[in-house]
Amino acid sequence: MPSSNFVDYVKLNLKSGKGGAGSAHLLRTRGNARGGPDGGDGGRGGHIILKGNAQLWTLLHLKYTKHLRADDGESGSNNRKTGANGKDVIIEVPLGTIVKDPETLEQEAEVTSDGETVIILPGGRGGLGNDHFKSPTNRTPRYAQPGEPGLEVWRILELKILADVGLVGFPNAGKSTLLATVSAAKPEIADYPFTTLRPNLGIVAYRDDRSFVMADIPGIIEGAAEGRGLGLRFLRHIERNSALLFMIPATSENIRKEYNILLAELEQYNPELLDKNRVLAITKCDLLDEDATKKLKRKKMPEVPVVFISSHTGLGITSLKDELWKALHQPGF
Repeated sequence: MPSSNFVDYVKLNLKSGKGGAGSAHLLRTRGNARGGPDGGDGGRGGHIILKGNAQLWTLLHLKYTKHLRADDGESGSNNRKTGANGKDVIIEVPLGTIVKDPETLEQEAEVTSDGETVIILPGGRGGLGNDHFKSPTNRTPRYAQPGEPGLEVWRILELKILADVGLVGFPNAGKSTLLATVSAAKPEIADYPFTTLRPNLGIVAYRDDRSFVMADIPGIIEGAAEGRGLGLRFLRHIERNSALLFMIPATSENIRKEYNILLAELEQYNPELLDKNRVLAITKCDLLDEDATKKLKRKKMPEVPVVFISSHTGLGITSLKDELWKALHQPGF
C-alpha cells in the first residue's frame, strides 16, 4: 500500500443513542372504558461497536471522520409494544486495533480476530412502560420511565501491526531492501535514513508452500522509547510481532554495541518485548571483501542466532528464512 495511505491513529468523538421512553398508555376500548395499563417499554439506544476486518490494513477510512452518532431508541406504545432499538454504529477496523481513553491513555478494548465485535460505547437502556408499575394498590399507574441518555466521549483508535516477524534496526540498516527481496512488498528504498516512515507488510514464501508475514518498521534511534524520532508511533507496532529480526549492517563499527542499544530501547518501552524470540541478521555483507568477512565472523556476537546476509546478492537469505521459521515455532526467551 502507498505509505501516504497508511493511517495508524485516529481520534473520534462518539455518541451512543439514548433509550426510548416507556409508554404510559392505558387500555381504552369500546367494551372496556377503564382498562389497565398496557404501555410498552422503550427500545435501547444504538451502540458504538468495533468490528475486526481482516481485509483492512489501515485506519485510513476513518481519517476524515470526527463524529459518529448512533440512533436513539424508539418509545414504547400501547398493547405492550416495545419500541425499536436504535441503529448501532459498527466501525470496521484492522486486526490489532486498540481503543484508548485520550485523557488517561488507558487501553479499554482491542480487536485481534476477524469478525470479532466489541461494544465500546453502549446505548442507553429503554424506559419501562407503565405495565411494569401496576400493583394491588395502584392498578392504573399513569407514569412510565424515560429512557436512559446516551453517552458521548472522545476515544483514540490505534493500530498495532499484526505480523509474524518484525524488523528492528537503526535507520538505513537494510530493512526495506530485505522486505522487497523476500516478498512482493514494494517499500520505498533509498540510501538515506528514515526512508520508511510507516510500517510495510509483506508475505514471505517459505518451504512447502508455507509462508509468514514480515513487517518493516521505521528505524529506531537512541531515545526512541522516550519519544525521540518517530518514537512511540512505531514502537507499538513491535508489540504485536511474534518474533523479532534485528538488523545491523556489516559496516557497523560495533555490532554488539548497536544490538545492545536496540535491545535497551525495546526494554525501556516494554520489557515484555524481550520475551520474544530474536534473530540477528548482519546485512550488506556484499560490501565486504573475503578477508573482512572472515574477520567479522570471528568477532564475538550476541547470544542469538546470527545470519550473514546480502539482500542484493541473495547471500544467506535461505538460511535467514530457516532461522526465522524456527523462531516462530519454538517457545520464547
